[in-house]
Amino acid sequence: MDSTDTMDDAEALKHLHDGGDYLRLAERTSNPDVLRRLAQGEYSFVWRAIASNAAAPTDLLASLSTRRNSTWNDNCLLRLIAAHPALTGAALGGLADLVGDRLAEGDRPFAAVLALARRPELPAERLHRLGRQPGASARLRRGITRALAERPGR
Repeated sequence: MDSTDTMDDAEALKHLHDGGDYLRLAERTSNPDVLRRLAQGEYSFVWRAIASNAAAPTDLLASLSTRRNSTWNDNCLLRLIAAHPALTGAALGGLADLVGDRLAEGDRPFAAVLALARRPELPAERLHRLGRQPGASARLRRGITRALAERPGR
């Protein structure tokens, strides 16, 4: 049992010693303020844990989407954020725009595009536009078409 198991999550922030402590707290806390504090750090694996945490609020997910570390980490983080049910409304639309920009830059956030395509909140035409961005592949376009066809209510 580590020292963070016996205190509340806000107090645990004062007693983090290494990346593993930050990761464990990000995985288990349901306190949005603690998640916000953890997101300020530079551990990309903690950002991914926050993006996987059901308690992460929309504004935090939106701010995490702009964090950069490496192409692999960035794309993994974008996929997790795109699939998170708390990301809705303008923040979801903003993520779609961001993913389009990353495609145009030459990054390959293909998994994030496919996660967005599974979201019924986004219009199909917007997702097809992502498939026509510079950097999008024929395989991505086929994946978008499949994901749209598998949406609930189709």
